[in-house]
Amino acid sequence: MTKVLINPGACGMLVTVEVEKKEGKIFSVRITTECEMAEKLGKEIPELTMMDAFKRLQENPVYKKGATCLRHVACPVPSGILKALEVEAGLNLPRDVSITFVKTEKDSGT
Repeated sequence: MTKVLINPGACGMLVTVEVEKKEGKIFSVRITTECEMAEKLGKEIPELTMMDAFKRLQENPVYKKGATCLRHVACPVPSGILKALEVEAGLNLPRDVSITFVKTEKDSGT
């Protein structure tokens, strides 16, 4: 099983994603969170296939369902789900990802 913890930022609603290989190329997805939108997304995609990791954004079931469940387009949860799928399927290494805001002199008011 591959487990990731997603801290989406300002909302503060942590999301835990667990992806586990089942029979063949089928993977179960379980999302645990206080965020109703991410929880709904988890219920909409209880299973994924290995090939879902290769589908383009417009055709990807995680992003398609995310578009109907999530109100915030910058939410990192869909990406986190797909990262966990890639690792569980043996398609990628379990490496952390991040988005870091960099302050400039203009931002600091000097």
